[in-house]
Amino acid sequence: MTQEGIPCPTEPPALRWCTHCVYPASSALPMAFDRNGVCSGCRVHRLRSQLDWDARLQELLDLVEPYRRPSGYECVIGVSGGKDSYFQTHFVTEKLGLRPLLVTYNGNNYLETGWRNLMRMKEVFKTDHLVVSPSVDMLIRMNRLGFRKTGDMNWHAHAGIQTLPMKIATRMGIKLVFYGEHGWTLVGGMLSVNDYPEFTARWRKDMALRGFDWHDFVGDEEDPVEEGELECFKYPSDEEIVANGTRGIYIGNYDRWDANAHSKLVTERYGWQPSPVAFDRTYRTMSNLDDRYENGAHDFMKYIKFGYGRGTDHACKDIRDGYMSREQGIAMVRKYDQVRPSDLDFWLDYVGRTEEWFDGIADRFRSPRVWGRKADGQWIKRNIWESAACPVPE
Repeated sequence: MTQEGIPCPTEPPALRWCTHCVYPASSALPMAFDRNGVCSGCRVHRLRSQLDWDARLQELLDLVEPYRRPSGYECVIGVSGGKDSYFQTHFVTEKLGLRPLLVTYNGNNYLETGWRNLMRMKEVFKTDHLVVSPSVDMLIRMNRLGFRKTGDMNWHAHAGIQTLPMKIATRMGIKLVFYGEHGWTLVGGMLSVNDYPEFTARWRKDMALRGFDWHDFVGDEEDPVEEGELECFKYPSDEEIVANGTRGIYIGNYDRWDANAHSKLVTERYGWQPSPVAFDRTYRTMSNLDDRYENGAHDFMKYIKFGYGRGTDHACKDIRDGYMSREQGIAMVRKYDQVRPSDLDFWLDYVGRTEEWFDGIADRFRSPRVWGRKADGQWIKRNIWESAACPVPE
């Protein structure tokens, strides 16, 4: 019973979907729904469409002015070589007129096109580029550890790109670090358009790394990792950041952020290339070329944990930006979200494990809100195209 005498629910709330996009209430990012069933991500997107982006750019120009230097690096940009990395570097060099140092965490699983895009950045932008490539043996162990502990074999990759840019900037006396979109705001609508969130140690751990940090991976008996192997995941101390005055700025606070428009711009201007072949779990070929498993095995785990995947993510973005109708989005969800990715076999070979091992661990992370029961040995879930509680708005 609650204090008011109202019986506490014994079952999780019924799964629902946004009536404007196709995100479920089981979203990995915190989401709320208004009385019309529209999710907070869509509501924030509508507010963003009304902003004066020229004025926002001027705000950022005013912000960076005190950080300009007569020589040397003026900022750090964490890059993977993807369309967002190219756009971020374009934005920082062309619109802000700053001299960046590009910093990359190399997780060892680049697609060929993705690696080529990454290696071209220092040439097309005429910038210095620092690539940190950890031991492959350690990365394989971290793949297994991340999967077993967090349900995410790519935890190490998130930790690397969320740590190294701030760490290197702080140690080199560079005060500005630029990131792209603030996903919790742009995707989930967690914050207001006027909150201007910055990158912080708390956001890094609580949100991007889901409450884990490097020390949580030391001392495992099955996949032993020593502290000395995890230097690239050690975030600078509060004292170091304060002493240097390091700030992490999200460009998405100052730019409309349209992935399709960005992709077109960097392709035409800088020769950036999308994947020449289609992915198993999404219709887009312009996303996540820095890790062959991000769109496949990693995203399959997202589907297992939360009941949706890249098909949903990309359809929601395209619905919000006006490139796709909701009906088309539902079709994309139905076509892609349930697909078993072919690269799961590559990942299992990479980490030296079997599919039975994968399934046994993956099932521990299934949300009962999404996966209610098994029938004939198969997990059963509700789907957006079957739900009467998912009307299309007039």
